[in-house]
Amino acid sequence: MRVIQYREALREAMSEEMRRDKNVFLMGEEVAEYNGAYKVSQGMLDEFGPDRIIDTPIAELGFAGLGVGAAMNGLRPIIEFMTFNFSLVAIDQIVNSAAKMLAMSGGAYNVPIVFRGATGNAGQLGATHSSNFENWFANTPGLKVVVPSNPYDAKGLLKASIRDNDPVIYMESELMYGDKGEVPEGEYLLPIGVADIKRKGKDVTIVSFGKMMKVALEAAEVLAKDGIEAEVIDLRTVRPIDYAAVVESVKKTNRCVVVEEANPIAGISSEIAYHLQRNAFDYLDAPVIRVNSMDIPLSYSPTYIEATLPNVKRTLDAVKQVMYKK
Repeated sequence: MRVIQYREALREAMSEEMRRDKNVFLMGEEVAEYNGAYKVSQGMLDEFGPDRIIDTPIAELGFAGLGVGAAMNGLRPIIEFMTFNFSLVAIDQIVNSAAKMLAMSGGAYNVPIVFRGATGNAGQLGATHSSNFENWFANTPGLKVVVPSNPYDAKGLLKASIRDNDPVIYMESELMYGDKGEVPEGEYLLPIGVADIKRKGKDVTIVSFGKMMKVALEAAEVLAKDGIEAEVIDLRTVRPIDYAAVVESVKKTNRCVVVEEANPIAGISSEIAYHLQRNAFDYLDAPVIRVNSMDIPLSYSPTYIEATLPNVKRTLDAVKQVMYKK
């Protein structure tokens, strides 16, 4: 199977869907003439022209609103935010228009729109460019929230998101655009709301999503050398969450660690921990432990960044805690 970059997988997904459906278009800052801030849309202007690959001013509220209106009138916009930190400028259109329109219109208006872009930290970009809003958007009824961790999932889930009749928040990572992985030549879609077991194990369940999957999988490799077989689950989407996959794994392993880049209060990790104590309490041999970023804005200092973010060591320490090992 061929190996391509994460950004190439996203580009293929958008291009294939635009060839398939003339109602799909891409709009955002620098997506056209500059080929995308992270070169995700490279070459798409040449193929699809300026009517479907549309550069916008630095005005997220404005072009998000244009996208919602277009979706209500039968088009399928892909709205790119340079980072989801900038989506806060447009959050009224996302949360109060796109997410609520189907319910508020009594089912008269679907909003088939994808809001996509980079989430989380990307190194030394400072606190205002390093936030994780997956849990914010997952808290909003009417939205679906997708956070893929590799090129294969990225393509299949983006194609499914573009075809979905509901608004989808599709969150990537600046640190993953150059990642390479196997992606088949033929068309495929991955269902939204279905988790994936990236590594099978019997001793402890590690749950994560997005680029924190790298931490989870690396920790599992280290644990294997010590004879501990971790089952690693990639949620892939955080609204809806595949609770059943997590519960079934914990029924087998009896222990769980959740790794999430966001701050700890009201996070996806909290939701997983609650659900397990509610629906798998009798199977747990230890409390669920969360590994989150520290509860502070992310610093510019690389030393503080390293100390703030979830990492392999903190994950290993959490696993040892739930296994009562020193």
